[in-house]
This record gives sequence, C-alpha cells and structure tokens, in this order.
Amino acid sequence: MDVRDGLLDTRVRDIVHSKSALLESGGAVLTTEPSATVFDCIGRMVDRDIGSIVVVAGEEIAGIFTERHDMRSIALKGRSSKETEVREVMSSDVTTVQPDRNLEECLHLMTELRCRHLPVVGDNDELVGLVSIGDCVKRILDTAHQEIDRLRRYTDRSYPT
Repeated sequence: MDVRDGLLDTRVRDIVHSKSALLESGGAVLTTEPSATVFDCIGRMVDRDIGSIVVVAGEEIAGIFTERHDMRSIALKGRSSKETEVREVMSSDVTTVQPDRNLEECLHLMTELRCRHLPVVGDNDELVGLVSIGDCVKRILDTAHQEIDRLRRYTDRSYPT
C-alpha cells in the first residue's frame, strides 16, 4: 500500500501478510480443539504473547477464546482453568472478515461488537489469519509516521519528484 493511498486503505490481507513475515510460526493462527482446557489454552497464548486462540472443530471455526473470557468466566467465577474445557467459556458467535475488508471497516466492526480479534477467512471459509485491534493500531501508527516523514521531506525540499 502506498502511504498516499490513505491512512485507512490498508486491507486485512496486508496485515495478515505482514504478521506472517514477522512470526517464526509463519503467521499461523493459534488454534485449539473445543475439548482443550482453559489452562492449556492460556499457556499456549502466553507462549506466543497473544490475547486469543481460535477454537476449531475439524475445519470449521467453533469459537474464540480470549484473555477476557479467562478473566470473566474463570477467575471471577472461581472456576478451575485446569478442569474447564474451553468450549464452556468461549464465544461461539464469531464474526469473521474476508482478506479484502479494509482497516477502517474492521475498526468499526470491532468497536460495534466490542471485540478485539477478528478471524480472517478465505473464499471457502477456511481460517487464513487473525487481525487484532492492536494490529490495526500498529498499522495506523506506522502509516502515520511514514506520512509525517514524507511531509517533512517535502517541506525540506528533499522530496523525490
């Protein structure tokens, strides 16, 4: 994406691609089965320093489990994370986005749904990535810094013609 295309013209595919290039795991989305314990899921999330895990049953998205689920459904209710299966506390009504969705639409959707993570699915509803509000904010900041640098070069008359 050219910075001059606009701050929010970034597509979900751009974010997924940039995350894939940076991660040792090749950008693979962290997934688990519905029968996994919350304790195991939290451990895997901590190992990857991320805030969510997509719950899959076979090839289909069954839900999403986040740090908020742990806090609200386990910690505050006195449940045992070692004994609770993730299917018992995950969100099963998961909103997904396509790779061609733009960043602004994702931010509006996350705000409307009060969520921080959106699984990304391809044409056949296969899981191809995950975009978080943190990913969106990082992209906005990076793009804004690039634009600031471009404008400074322009005002300093060192802008390429």
